[in-house]
Amino acid sequence: MRRNRTAARWAQFAAFGAATTLALTACASGTPTEDPATGPTLSDEPVTLTFTWWGNDVRHEITQQLIDAFEAEHDNITIEPQYTDWAGYWDKLATTVAAGDAPDIIQMDEKQLSTYAANGVLLDLGTLGDQLPTGDFPDSVLGTGALDGTQYGIPVGINTYTYMANTDVLDSLGIELPDDETWSWDDLNEIAEEVTTKSGGTVVGSQSWGFEDGGLNNWLRQHGESLYADDGSPEVTATEKTLAAWWQNLLDVTEAGGTPDPSATIERESAGLAESFTATNQSAFGPWWSNQVAALRSASGQTLVPLMVPTTDEGEGQAAYYKPSMFWSASAKSEHPAEVALFLDFLSNSEEAADLLLAERGVPANDKIREYITPKLGEVDQEVVAFLDEIAPRVGDAPPATPPGGGAIETIIDQHTQKVLFGELTPADAAKSFIKELQRALDDAAI
Repeated sequence: MRRNRTAARWAQFAAFGAATTLALTACASGTPTEDPATGPTLSDEPVTLTFTWWGNDVRHEITQQLIDAFEAEHDNITIEPQYTDWAGYWDKLATTVAAGDAPDIIQMDEKQLSTYAANGVLLDLGTLGDQLPTGDFPDSVLGTGALDGTQYGIPVGINTYTYMANTDVLDSLGIELPDDETWSWDDLNEIAEEVTTKSGGTVVGSQSWGFEDGGLNNWLRQHGESLYADDGSPEVTATEKTLAAWWQNLLDVTEAGGTPDPSATIERESAGLAESFTATNQSAFGPWWSNQVAALRSASGQTLVPLMVPTTDEGEGQAAYYKPSMFWSASAKSEHPAEVALFLDFLSNSEEAADLLLAERGVPANDKIREYITPKLGEVDQEVVAFLDEIAPRVGDAPPATPPGGGAIETIIDQHTQKVLFGELTPADAAKSFIKELQRALDDAAI
């Protein structure tokens, strides 16, 4: 039975997670330039590098430990930390860049990489030569940080989109865990409505979706489409029909009671992970990224397991993809490129850094480091490694890189989903408006 198979599979994850080798099949968005034979020269004089990142208090503490470890090995190099939470990060970075004071090392997001690269902010990491070796990164993964053959970012970790399931809630209601190898969107909607009904409304079937591009990318890929043009041009290629169907699906299950009341959804969306319906055990299912499993399980205190995303065709096709959790990038105007290379090499390739990072920024994208660190990971993180391996047959080419201006997409998606849920826009009208606004953001960035 599926129920027993899933439970047995999950119980075995920690055991075989340490030995698994992640089969990465994502396609490169560009082929990095070949490293030159030499790189910049290190200085014997005191050097200060600024390093900016986003995150929570746990990340800040771990990153400071990384800085301390690096500085202990390099007496003449000081790393000056600059950090904030996600909400204020991009405004702060844009301000420092505009002032001509870009940080030397920048924690970069995929949706912002092309924008900063196109504006000449980011360093071509290929110019660092053999001082920043990248041979332990699969080409398909390394290529996600390359644009038109130029490497602007070193992938830090990888993750994939999932549907979290609370097996404790399902057990209490006498509902079996669905077969995630074959379940469809209709199956999710039906079981979500069943959860809400059987619980008398004390638990909703699924936390709502539609507030970021991970779920949308999966939906589009399941329909043979992509958000942007494959050739890298700044063009929105998703069709109105497929976008409207995405919002219609959400609206239908919401009206049937399978997801929370819209006002409750919007309130929780702005409250953060710990206050979500998933983390507070008030929903049986919810869409999340695989690198959020540990935080969700810790906040929940119950048994949460990641499932493959429902599909339109009972699990066929390769609509899933591996997404870099973030990149290490550098300022094109850094006065100390050799020291930047030394620090990036430490972060990306050293076992000492891996022992501190573990999987805090995602499952390591570096093959050698992932193999080294997996036995040291906690049980949950080993399960995530195993899940990433298990989903490999579902993984296809990576989505086209986000063009400059595409960083606005989450705000645009959020606004349109809210309007659909509150009846201010029909799904069809939301699709038209979404394409128009996102295309305008891309066009404005190209001016």
